[in-house]
Amino acid sequence: MTDMDTQALRALSETRTRVEAGLRRRYARERRFRLYGLASVVFGLAFLVFLLTTIVGNGYSAFRQAMVRLDVVVDPAVIDPEGRREPEALAGADYQALVKASLDELFPGVEGRRERRQLAGLVSSGAAWELRDRVVADPALLGQRLSLWVPASDDVDQVLKGHVGRAAEEGSQLEPAQLAWVDQLVADGRLGLRFNRTFFTSGDSREPELAGIWGATKGSFFMLAVTLVLSFPLGVAAALYLEEFAPRNRWVDIIEVNINNLAAVPSIVFGLLGLAVFINFFGLPRSAPVVGGLVLTLMTLPVIIIASRAAIKAVPPSVREAALGIGASPMQTVFHHVLPLAMPGMLTGAIIGMARALGESAPLLMVGMVAFIVDVPQTPVDPATALPVQVYLWADSPERAFVERTSAAIMVLLGFLLVMNLAAVWLRSRFERRW
Repeated sequence: MTDMDTQALRALSETRTRVEAGLRRRYARERRFRLYGLASVVFGLAFLVFLLTTIVGNGYSAFRQAMVRLDVVVDPAVIDPEGRREPEALAGADYQALVKASLDELFPGVEGRRERRQLAGLVSSGAAWELRDRVVADPALLGQRLSLWVPASDDVDQVLKGHVGRAAEEGSQLEPAQLAWVDQLVADGRLGLRFNRTFFTSGDSREPELAGIWGATKGSFFMLAVTLVLSFPLGVAAALYLEEFAPRNRWVDIIEVNINNLAAVPSIVFGLLGLAVFINFFGLPRSAPVVGGLVLTLMTLPVIIIASRAAIKAVPPSVREAALGIGASPMQTVFHHVLPLAMPGMLTGAIIGMARALGESAPLLMVGMVAFIVDVPQTPVDPATALPVQVYLWADSPERAFVERTSAAIMVLLGFLLVMNLAAVWLRSRFERRW
């Protein structure tokens, strides 16, 4: 073997060594990249599990409420001394006096104004309203003795659920005498945790034990109804025109660019636009779901247009060519062949847009839907709030009992969003055509 052959072999060996080292480094980088990706996924899932666990852990107890069983004598001398039996007179009577009398009957040894006030503080002010509603609905209850479950105060509710301790330094707002009365009521079977129907059937309230999500739920429903009625037809029509009929020129390109840009505009900007146009210019009422629906329509339209255009593009050109080949007009081709095939994708985009609108709160704050609304709205023009705004309002409340109601409202909102996203997935899998 000559010196030249030796040098060639040595160069080949060095080259092979460098290549193998480079391969090892490349494979090591690839393994590290995969580990980084796996760690990112695990890290994100861990935070998601932590978030959901925190929300559920804080909110599940809101679905139960401390209730007190009282034996109330509906005294006609207190409720209707004149014996008129008119709804106005019955509604304006002092039912709180009957509730206090039933408590005094349970604890006859309680004397003094301060002690009786503490005793009455065990029961929510909503007890008198509940008794009033029953008597107004059925005046025949006058003179009878009723046994009914009424909500306890939020302080009693928090002690029974273990969210606060029994001592003042542990967060309890109850006096020692009140704690003794609570223990006696529990021992007698007159105080316990029951299903919180009020949380699902009433509107907002300053008292945590009386606050519910029904008003906010109806407000969200009215807003989404307005948004869907306006945004879906307009979005589909705009997508059909831009994709099938619009000429390819500079103005159409400008419109398409602006639609794509509007999809990324912060939602608060749409709230400012709605405040300036719908309220200040057109004079529509503040805090009305119809105004919130109009604002959410502006925010949702770009999303629906983009999703609808993508669904139309997914229809093969052969469908259009076949329809035109057998004599169909361009309008018939679009509405009889292209639109039915693209509709599943359009519906999916619309549902995703509605889900985004349901979770928005910033634009609604700008149009006044942050107001404290007690009454449940009956029409889209009645004052109302929405579920995200209700969460915002409760989160800002100082009472400890609102913490669990805030988390419970978030659970309900997440449930609605999950259902809407599952509906979008089902529509796509059920009606989507494979080409």
